Amino acid sequence: MTCGYGQIEVSSTLDDAIQKAIEKSASLKNKDLDIEKLNLQEKSVWNKYIPTVEASALYTYFDNKLTVDLPTATIPIVNYPLFDGKTAFKNYGNIFNGSVMAKTVLFSGMQIPNGAKAIEEKTKGTVFLKESEKDQITKEVINTFDQLALLKEIDKLLKESENRLETETKRVTKAIEQGLAIPYDRDKIKLASLELASKKIELDGKRKLVYKKIQYLTGYSITEIENVHYDLNPYLITDEKLSTQNKQEIKALESFKSAYEYLLKKEKGTYLPTLGAFGGVSYSSLFDANATTPIITGINQALYLGLNEATISNNWVVGAAMKWEVFSGFERKHKVHEAKINIEQVQNQIDDTKEKLELLLEKNLVDYSVLTQKIDITQQQEKVANNNLNLAIKQYKEGLINISERLEAENDSYKASVNKTTTLIEQRLAAIETIIATGDLSKKISK
Repeated sequence: MTCGYGQIEVSSTLDDAIQKAIEKSASLKNKDLDIEKLNLQEKSVWNKYIPTVEASALYTYFDNKLTVDLPTATIPIVNYPLFDGKTAFKNYGNIFNGSVMAKTVLFSGMQIPNGAKAIEEKTKGTVFLKESEKDQITKEVINTFDQLALLKEIDKLLKESENRLETETKRVTKAIEQGLAIPYDRDKIKLASLELASKKIELDGKRKLVYKKIQYLTGYSITEIENVHYDLNPYLITDEKLSTQNKQEIKALESFKSAYEYLLKKEKGTYLPTLGAFGGVSYSSLFDANATTPIITGINQALYLGLNEATISNNWVVGAAMKWEVFSGFERKHKVHEAKINIEQVQNQIDDTKEKLELLLEKNLVDYSVLTQKIDITQQQEKVANNNLNLAIKQYKEGLINISERLEAENDSYKASVNKTTTLIEQRLAAIETIIATGDLSKKISK
């Protein structure tokens, strides 16, 4: 019995099929897109430190009435009262303002770095889940090709049985003609042949489904599927101590927990002030403006005050600003509490997942051990059944057994061979699932 020593040995053609399935997987493509989106989100958070530059321009036409009510003052010498009661002015004019300003964050209360690190940890967790999904695809491809190998083995066994029964039919038919056998024997052989034909029909249907599944997984054509060759040998696990510590699902949950811990720090950062800086240049102008006073006593007419232009240009400004939300109505307190709850929930998931994976690893290891031992038994069963078949063929020719016993030996040989191959495939699957439970499948795959 040839075994892989602690490795999942695959041929180059089978490895190519696995890689094709990984490339084709729509689920993995979506995982890649999720990772790309998370990377963009992280960059977006860090970009808050990059200054923003804004250019603005504003034109305004105004037409208003200004009412002034100042304490009455008297002009010396002429003893004329000024601002006697309310005084109204009519005004109109044009205002233009343009500016280019730059603003940046100097200190965010650690909200920006903690927010970015939270997204980074979430990205790591998503990558781990992607790797876990790759393991499942690898298992699916290997097991599906194993199923195809089983169907090919069954087809081979059916053809061998068909050839033997055809030989028996010719011999019995000749014996009946010579009066050495009865039609009952021929009919029993005919019935067995019809059962083989029925099994072949079922086999063709199963083979079509397996081909369809492989095409779905890999995108291979029928010819490419037929070009995948490898030896159907059992896998041997030689590691004495197996652990689930490297399981991708646990690593993913631990990364998600770290993400929530950074989010908690981010929420606590809202208690701190934020600091920013700004700078820029502006241009402001008041032009073609006019103000009309009420009728002035003494001259009995209004004054028209005109302004051609008043401009402030190249007005450079630079400064810093601080914003501190001292009280937010307990909103921050609730968000901090929510972040703590999220951390506790993920920790519960981690603890529960570890226990479940330990149980799964133990189950898979037991299945693997049982099936590995059964391989030797099924090989012996096949050998005994084949010997019995050869003996039954000889004894039937000599008339020492009847046709029913001869056909029973044929059926036992077929079942023993199918059982041997089925057990081998189940053992390979159990070995792969055991290694998947440790999270080390990608390390154990070898050509």
